[in-house]
Amino acid sequence: MKVRTLRRRPAWPALTKHQKEIAKLTLRQLFDQDPQRGERLAVEAAGVYLDYSKNRVTDETLRLLLQLAEQSGLRESIDAMFRGDKINVSEKRSVLHVALRAPRDATILHDGHDVVPEVHAVLDRMAGFADRVRSGAWQGHTGKPIRNVINIGIGGSDLGPVMAYEALRHYSRRDMRFRFVSNVDGTDFAEAVHGLDPAETLFIVSSKTFTTLETMTNAHTARDWLLAGLGGEQAATARHFVAVSTNAQEVARFGIDTANMFGFWDWVGGRYSMDSAIGLSTMIAVGPENFRAMLAGFHEMDQHFRTAPFARNLPVLMGLLAVWYNDFFGAQTVAVLPYEQYLKRFPAYLQQLTMESNGKHVTRDGRLVDYDTGPIYWGEPGTNGQHSFYQLIHQGTRLIPCDFIAFARALNPLGRHHDTLLSNVFAQTEALAFGKTEDQVKAEGTPDWLVPHRLFDGNRPSNTILLDQLTPATLGKLVALYEHSVFTQGTIWQIDSFDQWGVELGKALAQKIIPELEAPSEPALSHDSSTNALIRRYRKLKGAS
Repeated sequence: MKVRTLRRRPAWPALTKHQKEIAKLTLRQLFDQDPQRGERLAVEAAGVYLDYSKNRVTDETLRLLLQLAEQSGLRESIDAMFRGDKINVSEKRSVLHVALRAPRDATILHDGHDVVPEVHAVLDRMAGFADRVRSGAWQGHTGKPIRNVINIGIGGSDLGPVMAYEALRHYSRRDMRFRFVSNVDGTDFAEAVHGLDPAETLFIVSSKTFTTLETMTNAHTARDWLLAGLGGEQAATARHFVAVSTNAQEVARFGIDTANMFGFWDWVGGRYSMDSAIGLSTMIAVGPENFRAMLAGFHEMDQHFRTAPFARNLPVLMGLLAVWYNDFFGAQTVAVLPYEQYLKRFPAYLQQLTMESNGKHVTRDGRLVDYDTGPIYWGEPGTNGQHSFYQLIHQGTRLIPCDFIAFARALNPLGRHHDTLLSNVFAQTEALAFGKTEDQVKAEGTPDWLVPHRLFDGNRPSNTILLDQLTPATLGKLVALYEHSVFTQGTIWQIDSFDQWGVELGKALAQKIIPELEAPSEPALSHDSSTNALIRRYRKLKGAS
């Protein structure tokens, strides 16, 4: 199916006209006109309840957005992804993270080859290794069991594992420590190993090529730290390092036994890889059974996205609403607000998933876009955020759509805590939607001069995502929900959501600058005047000649 350019799809000008017609329509009016709106504009699937009634949409808005999805070829794009077509056009790769959580009896083809058996072979190897570490059968060089696991990676090799560990900490081994090193800033490594016994420490080095600058800098420092603590015996490396990589030659050169190398594939993007071997630290922390439960949750949402009609499809609806605010209201950001302390790293994880995927300025065929693509995603757990940035969301001059995420049952039930927590979820979405009128403020006896300060315009949109309890399975569902929402948005915008060329230029320039910073004598510099001056200033401050 040939898809028209975005502005030429009939739904686009219709939405532009429609937005102008309803721009001044308030959520207060919409709920007054339709007393059942709260029940009607809600969808439940795969154990996830989405209330999207507090959005600035009418039935006509939804009809036009669904038309836009159809005219954008979303159904065909979904089928193409699951079919293994090379939809990552700039890198000529398939996009098959859905295969990472497919059941054993599934068939998913890549270049005519079923990849599911390979996926489960790696999962089985991961499970065997995780069990040996957890049971104490895997011992360090001196015969001590492993008590500390440090994941070394960056980007998708770090954000996914650290988010999953924090999210599932309730299910993790509490007699083991799990730490994560990503930043090339030496402080990150120094604090991660502080107080640890090298004889009880296992490093997982996660790098597809085993050449990533930050990861390998940290890995070499980790090896030096280990060997210094174990008397310099080079053989110790093999008992305290494992690799998640595809480059067996570099892994072996580092000193890691390639039998302890866990691979993945070029059809898995880094930000979509937490359920691959990149999740080895997660599996060690929570155990293979819980890890597989997480994969089952992913798969359940995958199947919903693949098969559900768009009008009842959770990721599609969320993706279309994101497009609606981004492109027709000029909203530049989306706030993700999990009311669950274990999800404190979830907004940071979503930043890479969303902005690395859809922060693009050209279409799949290389044409400059003339519309806005990926918004900025940000957030913090509730209720903390209520005492900081919610002021801007409620009374600021910017429109900030919000996703509230909550769970009906607490993992740590303590008195009234959870009822208090959830009351804030419901109160905040109500306050954002309906605000507080001048009459209401005056009825409280507020002096006239103070009234403007206490007004809340309302009409601030939000989604509420409600689940039963944070479990490995529900975490999988939640991540997949956002993955497929991102895919929906990228399909509408005609961009490649699966490459990330924007991270390459700075990395390449850094490789050029490193020897200039480390040169024993003043190097010849050929950068711009600002960069040259900064390099010279740094060399002077650190005492270089």
